[in-house]
Amino acid sequence: MTQSMKDLLMGLGFKPSPQPVASKPERKDTPRPKATPPMPQGRKPDRVPDRVRDRTPAPNRHPHRDRHAPQAQRSREEIDLAKAYAIRAQKEKDERIEAERLKQEAARIKREAKAKVAELLKDKSLNDASAELTRHFDYNGKIRRVHVTEAQLKPLNAGELGVVQLDGRYLLVDAALAREVHTLLPSLLALLVDPDAPAADDPYADPKYAVPDDMVW
Repeated sequence: MTQSMKDLLMGLGFKPSPQPVASKPERKDTPRPKATPPMPQGRKPDRVPDRVRDRTPAPNRHPHRDRHAPQAQRSREEIDLAKAYAIRAQKEKDERIEAERLKQEAARIKREAKAKVAELLKDKSLNDASAELTRHFDYNGKIRRVHVTEAQLKPLNAGELGVVQLDGRYLLVDAALAREVHTLLPSLLALLVDPDAPAADDPYADPKYAVPDDMVW
């Protein structure tokens, strides 16, 4: 049996040369994370303060709130101003309503008083259709007149008679009745001479100051 050269050599005591060992690629050791030591039982981890965790100072943690602060302030001022205007408008409205109420009340009282005066003067006028004398007097800033007889002129100037105005007419009445009219509605008393007053206070009492009827005033 034919032997190979390798077998013959090994039979003579020769050993095969050692085979080179293939080197493995070097591997860098990656440092392993250190293990966290176990927390003692029953102990809670320390709480990290908010300032440390957020890394921002406390006053500036909400910058968006600071930006909106002036707008919120203006909004409050506008609301307060609107309320003030509303209160003022309501007050002015109440004042107008009250003024109108008082005006209507005064008109009602005047109407009632005038009706009483008309009833009081019914059939009590002393005007004489045949009167020829004209007695002038000042009433509401204008010169007015009433026709009287010669017998009526003297008592009228002495304050024994008076003149009242009713519906545009000037009625000659006795002094007591003129005072009652003044009590009910003072604005209707047109003439009532005070006998104790100086004559200069009523220049029209003297007949020589009589104004002709055809004179325009």
